[in-house]
Amino acid sequence: MKKGRFSEEQMVGILREADRSPVAQVAKKHGISEQTIYTWRQRFAGMSADDVKRLRLLEQENTRLKKILAERDLEIEVMKEIATKKW
Repeated sequence: MKKGRFSEEQMVGILREADRSPVAQVAKKHGISEQTIYTWRQRFAGMSADDVKRLRLLEQENTRLKKILAERDLEIEVMKEIATKKW
């Protein structure tokens, strides 16, 4: 996935700024399109910067746990295969 110019915390900050000022003005100030602000608003609706950090940490942990589970399932398959072989 392409790395964006702004971190998620910065995106939330720009959204909070867009809540106080006209969207067109905020978009021009930060060099992004108005549509980008609306897209971010859909993604981060009602979140604070702390919530976004927590969400990112949870996603990373979830990815790590999925890898661990996949490795465990593979080990179980190998053990079953070894157990069913006739020596």
